[in-house]
Amino acid sequence: MEKSSRIFVAGHRGLVGSAIRRGLEQQGYTNLLLKTRAELDLTDARAAEAFFRAEQPEYVFLAAAKVGGILANDTYPADFLRENLKIQTSVIENAYHASVKRLLFLGSTCIYPKLAPQPIREEYLLTGPLEPTNRAYALAKIAGIEMCWSYNRQYGTRYLAAMPTNLYGPGDNFDLKTSHVLPALMRKAVEAKASGAAEMNVWGSGTPRREFLYSDDLAAACIFLMNLDEARFSSLLTREEPPLVNIGTGEDLTIRELAKLICRVVGYEGRLKFDPSQPDGTPRKLCDVSKLNALGWRAKTSLEEGIRRTLESAKPMLAAAV
Repeated sequence: MEKSSRIFVAGHRGLVGSAIRRGLEQQGYTNLLLKTRAELDLTDARAAEAFFRAEQPEYVFLAAAKVGGILANDTYPADFLRENLKIQTSVIENAYHASVKRLLFLGSTCIYPKLAPQPIREEYLLTGPLEPTNRAYALAKIAGIEMCWSYNRQYGTRYLAAMPTNLYGPGDNFDLKTSHVLPALMRKAVEAKASGAAEMNVWGSGTPRREFLYSDDLAAACIFLMNLDEARFSSLLTREEPPLVNIGTGEDLTIRELAKLICRVVGYEGRLKFDPSQPDGTPRKLCDVSKLNALGWRAKTSLEEGIRRTLESAKPMLAAAV
């Protein structure tokens, strides 16, 4: 990508999109196409068509999506399936008509089977049953991967799908009803400390293992992938397998260990009370990131440092919520 290239960051206000926008701006890209949902509703195919026709983006980061944690996914599966299918269909189809040079579709490692061998390699896609609590969202993202692959094969497009592990960072969602585990635990720890609570409740048994990636590291990986030379980029777009690459750290820890780490960073010294009546989700979800590492990229931010940065950025909002 040239510094003056017309780059559309779809979903630039979300956790992923805002990190990509920051990363692009820090690297000197000056021609970013940014639209809020009020300005451009990507579930509206006609609105998306008008935008692509008028703006003619050269590169697209497709980070717009309806996302949420276990509770949100399990409560509103139809919403997660419908909205994500609409967004990615309108963007991918119109990117093709606008002759976009490269498109990066962002998904999630929940696309992989619930009991996939660990660490999870890209070729494990569609080799077993999905985790039931987020099946609808996962199926929508799998459809997006298939769209990228199908358009590449039928139309000669150059669309790549990147599957990040569990993300966190500035601009995260701290709503306990819809958030993912790390920001939810962070908010609980802040509130427990502020109230002087003797104990803090944690959903599940604490035994599942999870991998976490700082959002700015994800952004760096996305920009790296979009800037690969033709030979390396083409190596990811074969006809024989989906154009898919995992993005993660290659390291994980238990939810119990995560909760203890967050409490230490926050400064909460009470007891942790685990509730095994609540769902654990997938037992383990660790990415195999050897494909990305072989291309020349590795995550840089440690989990503790990332949590500290996220806490610092969220202090005003969390203080207001207490």
